[in-house]
Amino acid sequence: MDPEHASVNGRKRSQRSQRTHREVADELRARIRSGALQPGQRMPTQAQLAHEFGVERGAVRRALRILQGERLLANVSKGSPATVAADPAGPLTGPEVPPLPTTVALAPRIAAAFAAEHVEIDAVCLTSVSLTLAIGEPLRQIHAGRLKPAKVDVRVLLPSRDIDLAFPVPVEGHGDDWVHERWLAMRNAQGQVLRHNLLALRATHGIDVHVTFRALPFTPPVKLYLLNGAEALFAYYTLTRREAEFDHEHLEMYDAQGTRSMLFSFRQGPGLRDTTFVEQSHLWFNALWETISSELVLTS
Repeated sequence: MDPEHASVNGRKRSQRSQRTHREVADELRARIRSGALQPGQRMPTQAQLAHEFGVERGAVRRALRILQGERLLANVSKGSPATVAADPAGPLTGPEVPPLPTTVALAPRIAAAFAAEHVEIDAVCLTSVSLTLAIGEPLRQIHAGRLKPAKVDVRVLLPSRDIDLAFPVPVEGHGDDWVHERWLAMRNAQGQVLRHNLLALRATHGIDVHVTFRALPFTPPVKLYLLNGAEALFAYYTLTRREAEFDHEHLEMYDAQGTRSMLFSFRQGPGLRDTTFVEQSHLWFNALWETISSELVLTS
């Protein structure tokens, strides 16, 4: 077959026209993770990929940049074909890897976790906004047929509705009830969306899914995600002073924007530091889950 008309793995060119750059990235990502594209292997040219997927070269470049950002590809440029990263299945971990904002780092790590037969995710957070957003990526891949775990277990620890939150809180004390109700509505809404989207996989794909929430008697100063017993993602909630509108007035409050928190990644392996952090994080989470946490009902 003429290389110009061959796909990345030797299959005939897809007849589907004008895929989005995200769909192109999803397909190439799946090929990398399945082993169809091997570490160190040179990718086809952007022209070849554009021909295979029926898209413009600009869409290919955007797809390649997504995979480069996920550390799956290296040497992405206009001048030469990219290459598959030396360890494309590996996480972004280790002291040499810089932390990334939660919105950037979490989704690809969650998606990688969903490649397992049995997916286990434990989370400690303030509202589960970041987790709900990040789950969207593996859900898209499951609905596209690129991922199909047999079982998914998700446990989430959130602050109880009955406590005085450390944050968010008004700076002056005025508007306490409004700030608390606003946080509570967000906590409940995000938790309900997360649970609904995951439980829907039972009916649509026959996946055994369990999603459980429990309430903490304190405001967590950090967020923690534990993936498949092997990886821990950790971030600090950093407080800022900002304004919100309450009763047609501007209310100053102390709050934390968790989606912008810098996420540090650790993974079990030969490194003692990372392995110990993951193990201790699991011990800490399980201790909270089994002792001082309580049943959580996601209602107002």
